[in-house]
Amino acid sequence: MRVSSALFALSLASLASASAPAQSQDGPPAWAYPVNPPNFQRAADDGTIRRVPDSAAGFTLTQVRDLFTAPDWHPEDHPAMPEIVAKGRKPDVLACGVCHRADGPGGPENASLFGLSAEYIIQQTMEFKTGLRTNSVPRIATDLMIKTSKAVTGQELKEAADYFASIKPRSNIAVVETDTVPKTHVRDLFLAPMDGGENEPIGQRIIEIPENVEHFVSRDSRARFVAYVPLGSIQKGRALAATGDLRVQCAACHGADLRGTAVAPGIASRSPTYTFRQLYDFKTGARKGANSELMKPVVEKLSIDDMIALVAYTASLMP
Repeated sequence: MRVSSALFALSLASLASASAPAQSQDGPPAWAYPVNPPNFQRAADDGTIRRVPDSAAGFTLTQVRDLFTAPDWHPEDHPAMPEIVAKGRKPDVLACGVCHRADGPGGPENASLFGLSAEYIIQQTMEFKTGLRTNSVPRIATDLMIKTSKAVTGQELKEAADYFASIKPRSNIAVVETDTVPKTHVRDLFLAPMDGGENEPIGQRIIEIPENVEHFVSRDSRARFVAYVPLGSIQKGRALAATGDLRVQCAACHGADLRGTAVAPGIASRSPTYTFRQLYDFKTGARKGANSELMKPVVEKLSIDDMIALVAYTASLMP
């Protein structure tokens, strides 16, 4: 069974409409949980061959949207992809390398697999499968992960986990403290600058956008991002992570350099939007599982501002 672009676009729009709750001041921040608007429509494929820097490959828009074929722009960057990463298994197991990209950097809308141990990747996939891991706001990316986790075999999961764990992490994000940011809109589950180049106050938000939107849409594994954070966030986050109001210092579980262990993920150089969602989901109880009992008392007293500062700091570190 082939998932057509039109059908997938319709599914996205339907799910977005159904999962777009009103955002109250006290609810999940809309900037952290981008939801496609009810009238969202994907751009039509005009047949143009898309290109990205430093790659001889070329793909159409339809090809980069195929959920069962991971575009491999830079095969020299990684070992040969296992079949489950490159193509998945129809009809229910999507190619891991589509959403997470060929060697695992992901994007703000999902998880980077950089620096994660095979054991941790397997554990989290099983928690999606058993329903322990959800979101405070329903998200299409999570729905797709849950669907895949329910159908993947143990051998397929091991192959994918071993592959991604073998990739050397690299930084793909620049954290910039500022008081003004580009005006943005939701473009297929992530924030992108609006045409016109207008700015607005950042307020208490993180605005994370691709440096080149079209390269990210093309699933270029070398795509980079800029995360704009409020002034003073990094230093405040550094203090919180070390000696602040947390009951346990972050390094106690995530390692002295916050690059993770076999059981705790690395949080250095990870998308601050993604990491914020995890803190918020632990706090609300939407994310459960093996590590939730450790995380819950750490995050329960954190304010939105505290969480913004923490993830701004961790994102600024080298992986």
